[in-house]
Amino acid sequence: MTSPAEILPGVIFYSYLSAERKEKVCLWNHHTLVLQVSGQFILETSMQNISMNGGEMLLIGKNQLGSIIKTPKPGGNYETIVISLQEELLRKIVLEEKLEADRKYIGPPNILIPCNEFLQGYFQSIIPYARSSGATMTDAMGILKVKEAVKLLLLALPGLRNFLFDFSEPHKINLERFMLSNFHFNVPVEKFAQLTGRSLATFKRDFQKTFSLPPRQWLLDKRLTEAKHLIANKHQKPSAIYLDLGFESLSHFSHSFKKKFGVTPTELNYG
Repeated sequence: MTSPAEILPGVIFYSYLSAERKEKVCLWNHHTLVLQVSGQFILETSMQNISMNGGEMLLIGKNQLGSIIKTPKPGGNYETIVISLQEELLRKIVLEEKLEADRKYIGPPNILIPCNEFLQGYFQSIIPYARSSGATMTDAMGILKVKEAVKLLLLALPGLRNFLFDFSEPHKINLERFMLSNFHFNVPVEKFAQLTGRSLATFKRDFQKTFSLPPRQWLLDKRLTEAKHLIANKHQKPSAIYLDLGFESLSHFSHSFKKKFGVTPTELNYG
């Protein structure tokens, strides 16, 4: 089975990994519900570090950057079902069910959902579709399953209406604090702009004012400076850190490092 296999394109996904640990940087534009079928799922953001195992559920908030680590269980498989709670559909649910947020949500951006028999039964009903690569699920049926998920979440945690039904745009957040917490994520500058509540032009202008450098140059310098600290002071190997610092390849990392510091990361590591 390929990974991820789509059950309903753009809405419900199924990820299957066998005997292989993987790490991935993600940007969540929509609220996302994750059911861990088997194996371990770890979410790391600038604010939270959450781990869950088979049978557990996690609601990931929209407009976030983070990394996920997928680990199969010993001698077994890694299986996850992911449902994207897209805003257009949530707006329809608000209209149909006469629901709305009654106050601003101020809780954590990612929430482990307490298990109950209704949610467990719901996900058991999706697994057969997932394992057949979605061949038998129509669009209409898929939309109904997403609506069912939202209703069951609200039944389990009524306060989630303020989490799910806040349709305000990302506010213009503190740029310096956000970038210092998230510089290591390898995403386009346009995504950083979106997540700080700015247009690209405003983001570049505010960035120059805050850091006295253009975004791409600052990101490269910041990542390289952090790399030098980790290698020289924490004795970490270049091959172990370059991906975590947003570099796509070890060769690109080594070339950029030598250009800035005059030595390669390996030479510094063993110097």
